[in-house]
Amino acid sequence: MTRSVLAAVLAAAIISGVAAASGGPSLLHPSSLHKKAPATFSARFKTTKGTFVVKVTRSWAPKGADRFYNLVYYHFYDNQPLFRVRPGFVVQWGISMSPPIAKAWQNATIKDDPVTHSNVKGTITFATAGKNTRTTQVFVNVGANSGLNSQGFSPFGTITSGLSVFAHLYHGYGDGPPQNYMTAKGEHWVRKNYPKLDWITTARIVH
Repeated sequence: MTRSVLAAVLAAAIISGVAAASGGPSLLHPSSLHKKAPATFSARFKTTKGTFVVKVTRSWAPKGADRFYNLVYYHFYDNQPLFRVRPGFVVQWGISMSPPIAKAWQNATIKDDPVTHSNVKGTITFATAGKNTRTTQVFVNVGANSGLNSQGFSPFGTITSGLSVFAHLYHGYGDGPPQNYMTAKGEHWVRKNYPKLDWITTARIVH
């Protein structure tokens, strides 16, 4: 682990610990993260292959936008692998590499939003496992995926810069590591068994 990544992990752990001790927002307690997103906002993701920026429009999918805003605001997406890379289709991430945090969010679902914007190339959308099952995993459409509209996948934003980053991500693992193993075993297991994956280092709200 690089020094910068280690520092980010330690900082996140300290923030979560202090928040939990004070009864404030904590990544270990999903229900404690309930900020309302602005009408529009941007989030900058730094990765091992470069930086991309997401612009979120809350009116597209309010529940999804609020969840994404909280996850970025409280640094949930820091130090995570871009584990599912399907060229021409999607790039997906959103499982914490801290098993206690990953497990805490497994059942922290939000209700569906109506699909008001098409899954065109460059849009970002929450992954689901069925009706009203969105939690923390998101994907970027790196192809024209309008067929996802009728399946209930509701985009909440779009990539405004850095879309080319997604074309350079390692994609040799296809759908990536088994998600149950990622949740249970965390960072060390992923880095050992899937060493070529690219990673998000930090994700921050752009002020």
